[in-house]
Amino acid sequence: MRSPISAWFPRPARRPTPLRRKASRTIPSSPIERFALAAFLACTLALAGCGGSASGKNGDEALPGVGLYGSLPILWGESGDIRGFLESENGRHWARDLLQSGSLKPLDSLADAGGSLPLPRGDVLVLAQPRPLTPQENVALDNWVRAGGRVLLFADPMLTAHSIFALGDARRPQDMAMLSPILGRWGLLLEFDEAQQSGERLVELREGAVPVNLAGRFRTVQKAGKETVRCSLEAAALMADCRVGSGRVLALADAALLEDSHDPQDAEQRRAILQKLLRRVSRPI
Repeated sequence: MRSPISAWFPRPARRPTPLRRKASRTIPSSPIERFALAAFLACTLALAGCGGSASGKNGDEALPGVGLYGSLPILWGESGDIRGFLESENGRHWARDLLQSGSLKPLDSLADAGGSLPLPRGDVLVLAQPRPLTPQENVALDNWVRAGGRVLLFADPMLTAHSIFALGDARRPQDMAMLSPILGRWGLLLEFDEAQQSGERLVELREGAVPVNLAGRFRTVQKAGKETVRCSLEAAALMADCRVGSGRVLALADAALLEDSHDPQDAEQRRAILQKLLRRVSRPI
C-alpha cells in the first residue's frame, strides 16, 4: 500500500585593439600609458581564462556554482571524535571533489536574517536528504526558485545509507524525507510503497542507470490559484522535473545515488550521473 510521507508544510567577445605606441618608444613612459597597458593585459588574461573554463574539461559543458544543504555526510564524514574525523578525511566521499570543482557554498540554513535564501540564482541548490524545513526556510526556498533558482533534490522516504550513529541521534542523516509543505507548493506528493523489497537496483534515467533502494515515487497534485507550476514524471515517477515560476526543480525520490562507495569504478559511475543531473537542472526548462 502506498502511504504519503506527511510533515509540515553570445555574442563572441571582440578582440582587443592593440594600443598604439610611438615608433620611438618600446616601453610606455607616461602614467596614463602604463595604466592603459596594464588594463589591456588584465583584460586579455581574463578573456583567456574565461575561454578556457567556459566549456569545462575536454570541451564539456562547465558545471554551475553549487549550494549544498542536507543531512548526508558528503563534505564531512561521520565521526564521534577528532581522530575519526581525520580518518574520514583520508577516505573522501566520491561526490565531494565534483561539487568542489566549481564554486561550492555549504549552507547551514536556507533563510538568512532577512528571510532570503543566501545563494545566487545562477547557482544550483543541491538538497541532499534535508531535515524538515522551518516556515522561514520553506518561504525563502519557494521564493528563490520562483524567481529563477534551480534545485536538485534528493528526497528519500526510507534512507538505506549506513550510519555510525544510532536512531534518534541528531548527528544521524535524516531517515525519512519530511518535505510535504514545499513539495505541495511545487505540485508534488511523495509516496512510499511499503510492500516493496529492499535491495539496490538500477533504474534508467536520461542520464543513465541510477541505483535506488527502497525508493519512493512522486504524484502530481492539483494546485489552487494561478501559480505557474508544471511537473513531468519520469522513470515510473521516481523523478519529477518541475517548472516552478521562472525556476526549475529536479527531484529524485531516493538518495541511494549519494551513498559512499569504496569501489573506484562504481564511484566514477555515480559521479558521472550526478554531474549530468547538475547540468540538466541548470539548463532552461
